[in-house]
Amino acid sequence: MSNGTTANFSRRGILAAGGALGLGAVLTACGDDDAKSGGPDDKAAAESGPWSFEDDRGTTVKLDKVPTDIVAFTGVAAALHDYGVQVKGVFGPTTTKDGKPDVQAGDLDVDKVTVLGNEWGKLNVEKYAALAPEVLITTTFDTAGTLWSVPEDSKDKIAKLAPSVAISVFDRQLTQPLQRMWELAESLGADMKAKKVTDAKAAFEKAAARLRAAAKAKPEIRVLAGSASAELFYVSGTNLSVDLEYFKALGVNFVEPSEAAKKATGGWFESLSWENVDKYPADVIIMDDRASTIQPADITEGTWKQLPAVKAGQVIARSPEPILSYDKCTPLLDNLAEAIENAKKVG
Repeated sequence: MSNGTTANFSRRGILAAGGALGLGAVLTACGDDDAKSGGPDDKAAAESGPWSFEDDRGTTVKLDKVPTDIVAFTGVAAALHDYGVQVKGVFGPTTTKDGKPDVQAGDLDVDKVTVLGNEWGKLNVEKYAALAPEVLITTTFDTAGTLWSVPEDSKDKIAKLAPSVAISVFDRQLTQPLQRMWELAESLGADMKAKKVTDAKAAFEKAAARLRAAAKAKPEIRVLAGSASAELFYVSGTNLSVDLEYFKALGVNFVEPSEAAKKATGGWFESLSWENVDKYPADVIIMDDRASTIQPADITEGTWKQLPAVKAGQVIARSPEPILSYDKCTPLLDNLAEAIENAKKVG
């Protein structure tokens, strides 16, 4: 499989596993405020000597000093921000139509970064070059190490401007990329012993224990991971997504698409017409929260409104592309635990 095909297939998989508007073409194609914010000081970074980091592709990036001119995918920038590491530019969903931070931007101050592309797969090469980046950081959703949201048609030009670092979020549990992002932030000068950081990690571990207990207490509650587009409803499988794999390991009873359906999509998901949205009974539905998808309150399909979980109000948000900091992942665990704790058997 070529890199281009791999990139498109991974894009199709992860977005449809979470779901996305505008998937048609893909489906048919088969900072200056570091000191104030607690970030690493430029002078200290410059004096820290050589920097190197081995990413999840097995690629080691080596620089003369800790990089401060960083460009990152929006969700990665948001994770690094939580650890006090600031970036210069971002690419990927960053602001909504009204100028507010996108859900994938987390607590990132979107007014203090250069946005090189405000949607998936967009990265303005000229603006990128003007930032004189020292490193580009993103995730990868496949075994080939394809750089997430880096445009296929300009990836070679982009690669010549700065080395890249990729954190894998493919076919592993959430705790693994969380640890890798922790290690990356630490290498970039973050204070991982800061109370805010250690408290966030402790809160995550507490939330994980809560979800495990909730799942054990109510093993009969079936959870379906879904997503909505205008034409289709997507049911995610749990075997490739970092959040679902981890939740399943904690004991959550997930509804799984048929093996035949998943095989056709590389194991990611099954797509259903709205007439068949009731194919899999579920007690709780967790829905893709990204701006590229239709949110539950905006779904007008009558078949959706008749689902037992929907009628019972047992629908919550899911983040298929979680911001990889303990602070941002803790609510994902707590919200699901609470939903299961309060759920009634309706499916």
